[in-house]
Amino acid sequence: MEHGWGHGSSSASTAIELICTLLYASVLIGYTLMGRLSSQHYKSWPLYRYICWYAGCTCSVVVIIGPFAAAAHSDFRIHMIGHLLLGMLGPLLIVLSAPATLLLRSLPISQARRLSRVLRSRYAALICHPVVAAILNTGGLWLLYTTPLYTWMHQYTAVNLLVHLHIALAGYVFTISMLYVDPVAHRYSHVYRAIVAVIAAALHGMLAKYLYVHPPTGVSTGQAEAGAQWMYYGGDLVQLIIIGLFCYEWYRVTRPRQINVKTALDA
Repeated sequence: MEHGWGHGSSSASTAIELICTLLYASVLIGYTLMGRLSSQHYKSWPLYRYICWYAGCTCSVVVIIGPFAAAAHSDFRIHMIGHLLLGMLGPLLIVLSAPATLLLRSLPISQARRLSRVLRSRYAALICHPVVAAILNTGGLWLLYTTPLYTWMHQYTAVNLLVHLHIALAGYVFTISMLYVDPVAHRYSHVYRAIVAVIAAALHGMLAKYLYVHPPTGVSTGQAEAGAQWMYYGGDLVQLIIIGLFCYEWYRVTRPRQINVKTALDA
C-alpha cells in the first residue's frame, strides 16, 4: 500500500520526524529532571518508574517515526505490532510511571491545585469513565479497520497523525480507567472495572478474528492473517499483564489487616 506524507512531500516527513524526535527527547529529559528535583523534597522517585517512562515513550515514538514506522506503511504485520506498542504496551508502561503523581509533586502548590481541579473536572470524569474509555479505545479500532479510515491514514499525513494520536491517547485513558496508579478523583469498584475490562478484551479479540477473515482494503490475505494473530495473541499478553496488576491492586485494597496480638490483648 502506498503511503503519502502529504502526497509524497519529503519535507513534510522530515519536519514531522524532527518535531517527534524533539518532543521525545524533551519528555524524557523533563521527566528525569522532575524526578530528580522532586526527590530533594519528597521520597526518592523509584528507579522502575523512570524505566517505565523511558520504555513507554520509546514504544510510542518508534511507531510514528523511523524505520519501523516506514515498514508499517506497507506491511500489515508490522503495522499490527505497532498497534500493540502504541495502543497497549506503551500506555501501560507510561501509566506505571505515574506521570500525574510526579507532575503534582513537582509543581508549585498553586499550580498543583489547578492541575488537581482539572483532574476532578466533569470532562476528566467523563473521558476516564471505564465504559467511555473502552468505547474510545476498542470502538476506535473497529472504526479504523472496518471503514475506509485505514486506507485514508496511508494516504494523508493529517489522518495518519490523528489516528496514531487517538490510538495512543485512547490506550492511555483506558489503562488509567482500569489501573489506579495516579490519583483518581472519580473511582469505580473493582467488580465494575473488571466487567468492563472483560467485555473490552472480548471485543478486541473479536476484531482480531474479523480481520483474519476480512482483511482491510489493500492488505493481502497472508499479511492479514499474520497481523490478526499478532493482534489476538499480543493483545492477550498485554491484557494478562493488566489483569495481573489489577488483581494485585484489588488484593492490596481488600486484604485483611494484620492485627497486633499484643496490642489487642493490652486493650
